[in-house]
Amino acid sequence: MKKLALLFVAISAWSCTGDVGFANSDSGFESGAPGNTGRGGSLARFTIIDDFLYTVNGNDLKFFQLNGAETLPKGSITLNAFAETIFPFRNHLLIGTRTGMHIYGLENPENPNYVSQYQHFASCDPVVAQGNHAYVTLRNGTPCMWGQNQLDILDISSFSNPIHRNSVQMQNPQGLAADGDKLYVCEGQNGMAIFDITDPEFPQLEDYKTDVKPFDVIAFGNKLILTGENGISQYATNETDQLQLLSTIQLGE
Repeated sequence: MKKLALLFVAISAWSCTGDVGFANSDSGFESGAPGNTGRGGSLARFTIIDDFLYTVNGNDLKFFQLNGAETLPKGSITLNAFAETIFPFRNHLLIGTRTGMHIYGLENPENPNYVSQYQHFASCDPVVAQGNHAYVTLRNGTPCMWGQNQLDILDISSFSNPIHRNSVQMQNPQGLAADGDKLYVCEGQNGMAIFDITDPEFPQLEDYKTDVKPFDVIAFGNKLILTGENGISQYATNETDQLQLLSTIQLGE
């Protein structure tokens, strides 16, 4: 059963290839939503919160009610921006688009309400959040050819007024995950950066792994699930950021 659970969670993070991916409400850590069953990557394009499914596709946020074997369409919202990722956090949806992060509230889960947005350069931008801060990676390259390569840190203590606090220059940042005082930022063929975020607004680079080439990561406790070109790998990590390979699932062969 544990292997099946791992397989489900890992495949859920496979959004990094550009395919649809999954982020359960637990991936927002402090979401407080009941019924959490998994944890998705930062590049996920859909999420399940309680009995509702939320997806991003092109310029639209779509939502459905899950009723037993049925999936009932409930509505759609035009975002006026190309949406790429969705991250559930504290009864809100953080939606990464090519021009900024959009925040929608879920007071009425059948009709998400616009709260605010943070605008940036035209760029791909996965989003994760923890505590009172959101972390956004911006990168250039197809289809995000005009962007910057950086990590942005936002203060979201007020969802209605996200404030940019800091930026860290990166090589080609993609998926990311925050877990406790660690922030993991994938840079594809370049490797993976590990930051200490004891001070959440000033990440300190602790280590840079060049022996792994991930484009997304799921972090929970002392485990990491990394997705890359050749498949999905599970690692154990420790206080000194050493990685021990536990298992690998080859995909796409």
